[in-house]
Amino acid sequence: MSWIEAIIIAVVEGITEFLPISSTGHMIIVSSMFGIEQDQFTKLYTVCIQFGAILSVVVMYGNRFLLDMKYYRLLFLAFIPAVFAGLLLNDWVDAMLGSVLVVALSLLLGGVVLLFVDQWFKSREAKSVPSNLDAVLIGCWQVLAMIPGVSRSAATIIGGRSRGLDIKAAAEFSFFLAVPTMFAASCKKLYDFYKTGIDFDSGQLSMLVVGNIVAFIVAMIAIKAFVSALTKHGFKWFGVYRIIIGGLILILLATGHQLQLVD
Repeated sequence: MSWIEAIIIAVVEGITEFLPISSTGHMIIVSSMFGIEQDQFTKLYTVCIQFGAILSVVVMYGNRFLLDMKYYRLLFLAFIPAVFAGLLLNDWVDAMLGSVLVVALSLLLGGVVLLFVDQWFKSREAKSVPSNLDAVLIGCWQVLAMIPGVSRSAATIIGGRSRGLDIKAAAEFSFFLAVPTMFAASCKKLYDFYKTGIDFDSGQLSMLVVGNIVAFIVAMIAIKAFVSALTKHGFKWFGVYRIIIGGLILILLATGHQLQLVD
């Protein structure tokens, strides 16, 4: 992976981490387009730069995230389902991460869901703070995002809306939940990399640092734009985008284009 490819992937991560269009799916697609070799470091990089993106949440919502102790309890409850699912399904998820077909189908089907999700919850009375049970069930929704292309953001926001949260509160809780989830995923990937016995060279370490900085800056911009767009327009246009991208990928695969990741 070259420096240019690393920066492009970091930009994609920063833009897509909090949008309901699947950051993992888009990074897989970009990697396929560039033919980036999926060695141990590349797989580590695509996970660990998510940590840079989620740090933007701590900076932007620091007062609420660091001072409101109730949110720590809620985040812990919401985080638990992902821990158990990660331990049980890790090998299955790793196998799917290399499939552009899985990403395309997830983007397409998820897009169809987003076309109608605003109407499903439109008539419900909305609340601004989740209960303990709400947090656990939102965490269960997050487990769906282990499937590449589903989108952790979309799954958790829809989960929040299904529990009666207003759209802004559901989006913000999704942002908060990304912090422990992505931190744990980054630590797990670092540990797996360490177990292989491979050491970072100076170039790889520099690439990780720069990638996280780029993802952090881009995510700061993306969060503000996303909350504004979601509040004004809902999920519909994100659904349209997902259907277009997923459909195009399926057409390319069906016509013989090689979009699979390089091993």
